[in-house]
Parts: sequence; C-alpha cells; structure tokens
Amino acid sequence: MPSKRSSAKSSTLATPATSGEEGPQPAARPALRIETARIFRPLLQPARYKGAHGGRGSGKSHFFAGLLIEDSLAEKGLLSLCIREVQKSLQQSAKRLIEAKLADFGLGEADGFKVFREVIQTPGDGLIAFHGMQDHTADSVKSFEGFRRAWIEEAQTLSARSLGLLRPTIRAEGSEIWASWNPRRKSDPIDRLLRGAELPTGAVVVRANWSDNPWFPAVLEQERRDCLRASPDQYDHIWEGGYATVQQGAYYAEALAQARIEGRIGFVPRDPLLPVKAFWDIGVRDATAIWIAQFVGREIRVLDYYEASGQPLAVHLEWLRSKGWGNAECILPHDGNRGDAVTAVRFEDHIAAAGFKVETIPNQGKGAALKRVEAARRLFPGIFFNEATCSAGLDALGWYHEKQDEARNIGLGPEHDWSSHAADAFGLLCVAYEAPRERRPRSVFQNSAGAWMG
Repeated sequence: MPSKRSSAKSSTLATPATSGEEGPQPAARPALRIETARIFRPLLQPARYKGAHGGRGSGKSHFFAGLLIEDSLAEKGLLSLCIREVQKSLQQSAKRLIEAKLADFGLGEADGFKVFREVIQTPGDGLIAFHGMQDHTADSVKSFEGFRRAWIEEAQTLSARSLGLLRPTIRAEGSEIWASWNPRRKSDPIDRLLRGAELPTGAVVVRANWSDNPWFPAVLEQERRDCLRASPDQYDHIWEGGYATVQQGAYYAEALAQARIEGRIGFVPRDPLLPVKAFWDIGVRDATAIWIAQFVGREIRVLDYYEASGQPLAVHLEWLRSKGWGNAECILPHDGNRGDAVTAVRFEDHIAAAGFKVETIPNQGKGAALKRVEAARRLFPGIFFNEATCSAGLDALGWYHEKQDEARNIGLGPEHDWSSHAADAFGLLCVAYEAPRERRPRSVFQNSAGAWMG
C-alpha cells in the first residue's frame, strides 16, 4: 500500500508504487494517509540521526511509530529495532503502540504485516524487533548488523555504554538512528549527542511539546493544568520538556513555567538606544554571577548570563567587553564596597578604574534574601529571557529552593548551593528595578476670564 502524509499542519507525499508486470492488475488500495504535526516535518527526510525531545503529550512516540510503519511499506525487507535501556517485558516496549497504529491504518497480513509474540513481520520479509540494550554485550549486538532503523525510546535513560555499542552497529548504507525522549539532565548521553554544541553529521533534532500537537486531547489538557497548579516545580520538566529540577519548594518554578508558556523565554533583542546594566553577585572564594539586562518601559529584558568560579576580577570584566557589554553600568550588592582580599581596594573602585560606571546597592537588612525572592516574584510577569545566552542562569533559577528542617517540617530560608549565585544576582536586578512613573494627564480648565489653563 502506498502512503502519503498530510494534515493542515504539514504534508509530504510518497510516490505511489507501481508494478512492472504486464497484464491485468488488481485494483490498487487507497494510499495510506498519515497526518503529521508540522513540528515533525524536518524528520520526514532521510537523516542519519533523528531526534525529538520534549514533554508529555507532544505525540513524539506516535510520530515515530507511524514513520516506522511508513518506512517498512516503502522499503521492502527493512530490518528495524525498537530499543530501550531496560526492557524486562514487551509491555515496556513500543510494540503495543505499533500494533495500534497498524490497526488505525487498516494494515494487516494482506499488506505484509504480521504480529507475532516477540516481533512484527513487515513487507518483503522485513522485521521490527524489540530489545533492551542493558542485556547486550559487544558480541551480542553484532546480531543487529544489517538493521537499518533503530528507534531509541525513553532515550534519556540510555547509558553511554549502550549508545557506544549501538552507534557503530547500525551502520548499513542508509541506516538511521532515531531517538525520542523527555530530557532529564544535560549530562545524559543522548543530550550530549543530540543537544550538544556540535551535532553529529547528518542529525536533525526537533523540540516538541503539547502545544505543538494539534490533536492534544482534552483529558491531557486538564492533567497539564492540574500539574501547573499543584506541582509547579515539576511542570516544566513534565510538560515543557525542561530538564528535571527534582527540587520541592523551588522559588521560581511556577513563574518560570508560566514565562515559558507565555513565550517570554526565547529570543530577546537588545534595544540599541537604551542603557545596559550588569547585575553582580561577587564571589571571593566561590562563583561570581552576572546578569545583563535592559529596562524597557515596564519590561525587563534579560539578555545574557555569566558565571565563573575562582577567577580574578579582570576575567569577569574581560567577559563583559568581549560580549559587547563594555558600556554596561555595573550594579553591585552591598559587599561591592568591601576591600579586595589581595589589594584592599574596594571592588567598586576596581571596576570603576576599569572604565565602568558603578552603583552599589545598600544592604537590605534582615531577611534580604527573601526580600529579593519576593521582588523577583512580583516582577516576573514582565521579565523576558534570551534563552540562548541565559540557559545556565535559567537552570539555576529553576533549582533555587528553600532549605528545609525536616524534623520540624519548616523552611529555613534559601539553600546556599550552586544555584544561589545566579539567584542572588537576579534578586539584585529585581530589587534595583524601578518602574517608570506614569505621566498623569494635565488638568485643563477655564478660568473666570475665559482663558484655558493647564
């Protein structure tokens, strides 16, 4: 059966198959129709690596299951694998989903598909097999040679060892390795491979979330809303494909989730006519963090983020210059007027001597950290982040959380850990922000002499 993909969101057509035999032919069956969301369109073309990452309800697994069936129709005798790191039973595999897709498409034995207990036979003596990589060794994976499709499900769990075994084994001409996953950590092997600074040659990767799914069901929409309300610290990971924070009580989790939903985390341009400010958290024995921002009316545009540990002040200043922030006004916390441990010269004087305009914000007194948190929460609806340059800072804000006294079940204020440097500098930004004053319309009236006043 030939296939075609179409929908209001995207479409691509496969050329119908024709027979070279002479004589009367049976009537061709209607072309297989596979509707596809636009977000997956880049994955329809041949590519060595195809990746789709994102949150729940995006349709990633449904897309790859349909694509596997389509490729099996188009390439008779195609050998394909569905891979997981751990697969204790076929119930944990994509087999049931593929069977459901075959039923949806009306495909069966007459079309060359036959479902067995452990495998699915495809046209032309092809095969779809299901394996857990944890059970394989360097010798046993040799049995995969000749397979031309390998779909890694739940790819965030795939170990570096398994990925290292799989990649050179799937090496037949025209072979493809697919991966679908909900990101967990940046350090996971699949993220390093398909979301790193340099993608492997021939890789096509898309981010797909519930909002990209034109058939997103109402029942999942209610689940999504419930999660946002009840578990905001987990929402971004579960539904928006963000990395897991695993922290209960994260201060900015709900605000960050809402910012992403509203499109306030993405591309944010610099206004060339407005001043730039650099908000610091000064690290002496630990990290120094800097946020770059502009105040544009009632909007706060966060343009860049920097963090470095154990570096002299000159390194931080050079970063500002190298990134085009050499004219930024540096806003320092109260310890900016403290003397450098080596030179005894105040940080603000060092920075001013380097040619920067400097302002030091006075100590906010008792509870300063929570005052910064409250200021940030209040301003968050008007804050926009340039994601490409602020991702490390956003990770830190998502992790920043309250320290708990588990014995007494009470909060002890912000936890001082790797995330607190970014959070303190961000809090300083919010404390330093001043909303523009609204101009009141002038009163216009007529005096006793008949002249208009105002």
